[in-house]
Amino acid sequence: MSEQKLAAELRTEFGKGYARRARANHQIPAVIYGHGAEPIHVTLPAKATTLAVRTPNALLSLDINGEGHLALVKDVQRDPVKQIIEHIDLLTVRQGEKVTVDVPVHVEGETAPGTVHNLELTVVSLEAEATHLPESVVVNIEGRAAGEHIHGSDLVLPKGTVLLTDAEALVVNISEAVEIAEEAETEAPAEAGAGEAPAAEEAAAE
Repeated sequence: MSEQKLAAELRTEFGKGYARRARANHQIPAVIYGHGAEPIHVTLPAKATTLAVRTPNALLSLDINGEGHLALVKDVQRDPVKQIIEHIDLLTVRQGEKVTVDVPVHVEGETAPGTVHNLELTVVSLEAEATHLPESVVVNIEGRAAGEHIHGSDLVLPKGTVLLTDAEALVVNISEAVEIAEEAETEAPAEAGAGEAPAAEEAAAE
């Protein structure tokens, strides 16, 4: 995963009032912490940051008043209704440093005919270098038959990563497809027949 460069500005104001003003000025409040150092409070450009954090575990290269900081996105807080970003927590990292991240599981391929797959685990925890974080763990289910199971120990991990999720955890389950028989509609003909009776009565009356 490549670094995404952003310009950040130090901030000394806090609170909801300041946060609203920052967002109105197209900025997002954020805090950088880690390595036992004092937290650094900054604002980030809203548009560029919103695009950057679409990638899971985004790695940001921040320019703060000419000083470079490498940081990993750890938490993104959004407005529950508008879904705009309200605040971001960043973890400072170094080149070559090992970090723990949750990585989404991506399934590719088709199981055997008449079967379906169930993704039991949508993310797995990995240890990886902060500057070489995988975007996903790919599971190939091509031709898998009903009754087969894929566990954590079966995953093909990206180079340089270590699985932290339980090796026995069930990731994908293959089962037979269940067909639901459709009930025949028997009421419609009966209703149509009932509608013919008045017409017959009118003909007799004439």
